[in-house]
Amino acid sequence: MPFVSAARYGKDNVRVYKVDRDEKTGIHTVTEMTVCCLLEGDIETSYTVADNSVVVATDSIKNTIYIKAKEHPVNPPELYASYLGQHFLDTYKHIHVANINISVKRWTRMVIDGKEHPHSFYRDGEETRTVEARISREGLELKSGIAGLLVLKSTGSAFHGFVRDEFTTLPETWDRILSTEVDSTWKWNTLPSVAAVEEKKAQFDMAWQDARKITMKTFAEEDSPSVQATMYKMASQILDAAPETAKVTYALPNKHYFEIDLSWHKGIKNTGKDAEVYAPQTNPNGLIKVEVSRS
Repeated sequence: MPFVSAARYGKDNVRVYKVDRDEKTGIHTVTEMTVCCLLEGDIETSYTVADNSVVVATDSIKNTIYIKAKEHPVNPPELYASYLGQHFLDTYKHIHVANINISVKRWTRMVIDGKEHPHSFYRDGEETRTVEARISREGLELKSGIAGLLVLKSTGSAFHGFVRDEFTTLPETWDRILSTEVDSTWKWNTLPSVAAVEEKKAQFDMAWQDARKITMKTFAEEDSPSVQATMYKMASQILDAAPETAKVTYALPNKHYFEIDLSWHKGIKNTGKDAEVYAPQTNPNGLIKVEVSRS
């Protein structure tokens, strides 16, 4: 007889905006995030025998997301995810796991006439700060990350010495444009309680700032022999910078820019060292992934 071997449900794409107002300084701090909350537990009968008595309505989950954002700080997002997930375990004894995913958008404070404006911001690209949290009665598993950070450099990247056989048409190159959209995560050691997350909350912002700096500095400064070699260096440095992390991942798609041969028009030279005009590509694209763990 078939049985439910795994199940989770909840509310996805809950958009939340919160403004913190400092009454003394008049400075506002804003946070906009999208939250997904999926619950696991003794909920099999809702699938097998239409027993809704074990279902916390997804609309109630949505409301809880808003209420907990009002009751608690939403920064760092790792802490808010912990508060939110722990609420469901404390409130509903038949719920054993809360899976919380958060994506935080970038609102950067405007600088007007050389001064930071107290309550005006601009959207600083499509990059997001991410959190994946799995809160259970055994502890809190947190994974922080960066997604959608689009970077490009016009030189300082090579790729040669790869396998060449009857399927190969790609030429070797010692200098190329390198562009990618950074998706990186770092997994923290499991924490026993929300109180432990509160105690260590400063490390989350610091690690995110360090990971972002490491990613861009290494990308910009290294004379990259390959995406694989560069991403390994980035991940290793993040492990050093955040000693309470267990592993780091990167997923880097190659955003290709191809030279355009214009020699057919009046002998224009636009390849090799003469290349100036390129054609940005969409797909297909290379996709390189790595997971680097602490030994």
